[in-house]
Amino acid sequence: MYAVIQTGGKQYRVSEGEILRVELLEKELKEAFSFDRVLLVDNEGELIVGKPTIEGATVTATVICHDRRKKVLIFKKKRTTTYQRTQGHRQGYTEVRITGIKA
Repeated sequence: MYAVIQTGGKQYRVSEGEILRVELLEKELKEAFSFDRVLLVDNEGELIVGKPTIEGATVTATVICHDRRKKVLIFKKKRTTTYQRTQGHRQGYTEVRITGIKA
């Protein structure tokens, strides 16, 4: 059984017991919560597609940790003017474990 959920402007294919990194959520550690925007559910060959979401379907998850990804470097340079700028960015994420799918 698997489902497709939407969170943080992205779509993820999830199944029960899977560990997933999503955009930063304002949840506490070890807090259980549910994703309400379920777009598709496959239950042993029975495919349920939402228009755009499935009403009453939820995917429950538990927060494992909050962290930040590897640094991405942004480098700008213009020739012959000695213009150089370096900037770095680390995007935050939340790691969650999928505990159940209800359709």
